[in-house]
Amino acid sequence: MTRRKGRLEEILSKALYADDPHLYSISYRDFDSVVQVPLLEFLEISQNFEVIPANRIIVVSKDGEILYKKFSSKSICLL
Repeated sequence: MTRRKGRLEEILSKALYADDPHLYSISYRDFDSVVQVPLLEFLEISQNFEVIPANRIIVVSKDGEILYKKFSSKSICLL
């Protein structure tokens, strides 16, 4: 049985392989703050999710339009 991709995984896959990744930005939790960086920079910093796991991503946007937003009490407090 194969695993189905989640919404975040679908967005990132599309950004990297079917669209211009320079248009995308990632906001992620870094201790008590939120850091926003371009997608390609995030992949470099996170070493392909080894250092910063995907579950710390709270927002993915493309040209200012939010494509993914993680809803939890912690992420709402950080925004």
